[in-house]
Amino acid sequence: MANEMYRIGPYQLSNPTILAPMAGVTDLPFRRLCHRMGAGLVVGEMLTSDISLWNSTKSRHRLRHDNEVTPKAIQIAGGDAEMLANAAQMTQQLGAQIIDINMGCPAKKVCKKAAGSALLKDEALVTEILHAVVAAVDVPVTLKIRTGWSPEQRNGVTIARIAEDAGIKSLAVHGRTRACKYQGEAEYETIRQIVEAVDIPVAANGDIETPEKAKEVIEFTGAKAVMIGRAAQGSPWLFREINHYLANGEHLPTIDRKEQAEILLDHIKQLHEFYGPVMGYRIARKHVNWYLKPVGADREFIKMFNSIESEADQLKTISNFLS
Repeated sequence: MANEMYRIGPYQLSNPTILAPMAGVTDLPFRRLCHRMGAGLVVGEMLTSDISLWNSTKSRHRLRHDNEVTPKAIQIAGGDAEMLANAAQMTQQLGAQIIDINMGCPAKKVCKKAAGSALLKDEALVTEILHAVVAAVDVPVTLKIRTGWSPEQRNGVTIARIAEDAGIKSLAVHGRTRACKYQGEAEYETIRQIVEAVDIPVAANGDIETPEKAKEVIEFTGAKAVMIGRAAQGSPWLFREINHYLANGEHLPTIDRKEQAEILLDHIKQLHEFYGPVMGYRIARKHVNWYLKPVGADREFIKMFNSIESEADQLKTISNFLS
């Protein structure tokens, strides 16, 4: 289902599903996989706007976009307009085709630096940052926000209007405030108000775990797409399931064990290839945990798997478990 309405600058999304940027999760192997599974857009892990820190191993992996799916979307975070503008220029030079600004992350270490969703408190600074970044680059700039700073200060509509005025091309809105973190249920009323307040496309984010929920949220909010985060961990096929349901109103057959095994084994191989032998097996562990818990892996199995330190043994153990 091509969504005629979800356009970011020159880029038209092939599907109304977007992979949310998640630090430590949406690396290049996972982005490629989710794109193959139907995500209309995949966004890279958050990069700090302090480019002096880009030489760390973590940042070097986050900056890798070889054989990247297009459009290449890179997310930056920070609280200083000049630094963010500079970081945006650098990411454009590195091949970014869309630059996303993070004003949605509720993590303490991000917020205490007055970045992420902490910025929502300071509308003047938001205005300064968005104008500076949009002016600094020739590619579309998008923005990820929450519905506000706290349930008493849901200023998402104001922020959305500031964003549109600054030239932001699309918005992703998580249906919680900074104070809510990931607790309680996401609320979509504010997202609906934001959709009504601006003319740029809006993606709804938060607690969208099934095709039915995606349809319900799109119908309620009027959003042009849904952004999927934690629900895609261990279930990357959720994108194609949602796309199919939105297009046809019916469910795809449940993914069978054989295809799950093929996807997981290929994912593990890609992680080893990307990160190398030591980081590869360490990073594979959390993904395997996400894939296998829903299909009956108990604590003992996970503990045993987490002690394995080679690619071959990881692959063999998963194959045996799934067969």
